[in-house]
Amino acid sequence: MASTETKTAAKTPQDTAAGAGLDGVEAGLDALEVPAPSRTTVKQTLLNKVLPPLVAVAVVLVVWQALISFKIVDDPTKLPSPADVGGEFKDAWLQGNLLSYIWTSVSRGLLGFLFALAIGTPLGLLVARVKFVRAAIGPVLSGLQSLPSVAWVPPAVIWLGLDNSMMYAVILLGAVPSIANGLVSGIDQVPPLFLRAGRTMGATGVRGAWHIVLPAALPGYLAGLKQGWAFSWRSLMAAEIIASSPDLGIGLGALLENGRNASSMSMVFEAIILILFVGIAIDLLIFSPLERWVLRSRGLLVKS
Repeated sequence: MASTETKTAAKTPQDTAAGAGLDGVEAGLDALEVPAPSRTTVKQTLLNKVLPPLVAVAVVLVVWQALISFKIVDDPTKLPSPADVGGEFKDAWLQGNLLSYIWTSVSRGLLGFLFALAIGTPLGLLVARVKFVRAAIGPVLSGLQSLPSVAWVPPAVIWLGLDNSMMYAVILLGAVPSIANGLVSGIDQVPPLFLRAGRTMGATGVRGAWHIVLPAALPGYLAGLKQGWAFSWRSLMAAEIIASSPDLGIGLGALLENGRNASSMSMVFEAIILILFVGIAIDLLIFSPLERWVLRSRGLLVKS
């Protein structure tokens, strides 16, 4: 009489391997369910973000003062002491001019950069997506990007005169090629699969550019924006140094030129420090948060 009891079949090597594979998949999925990292404390922020640059600044000041104290450089017309430069900052602050110097240049730089952004973005899309346009003006954009911004100041003065329109023209000519080329580079790195998937879902033309191309090209585009700002700021400083006029006000470039004309190295160093400070502040307040957001949105931000 045959047995009616159900017997458990012996596991084969294939079954064992399959079970091990499933266990590995489950372990991998469980590993993804890790708790969110704890919020960074104020103490950690101070130690990791604030203290290192303060130490670097302190080292520079110590070395600078040592060059003066030990008579390595004993000519104040070539290297003023930190105290002399600090006196220039104090005088400018008491006279109410310090913030005016900064705002005159920063307002021009940011407004000119926004104009360059409005022109460079559609231009970059056009160059990247239309072969004829790319063949026609792609090399021109690369050539303009390598052209020193200071070269545009004399023709801009002749064309537009000594006013703010001349400043903005120099900024545009310096920044637009960098922004456009950065976007073209980012679009060139977009996987073709993304574009095909977008077309399948009906994202073509402007919708495809807005929902597929620009988000996928964002890292390269952001790099172009950073470079575009650097070109904007350098172009503006060149324009303010060369084309100074009372009607244009005194920006940081004009302050630098005034220091040279007055043979005041302390004023020259004041202008250089302010130009450097604005460049660092714009990067920390605008571009660094944007970079962190892009990396975080792509799961690439690694917390040390």
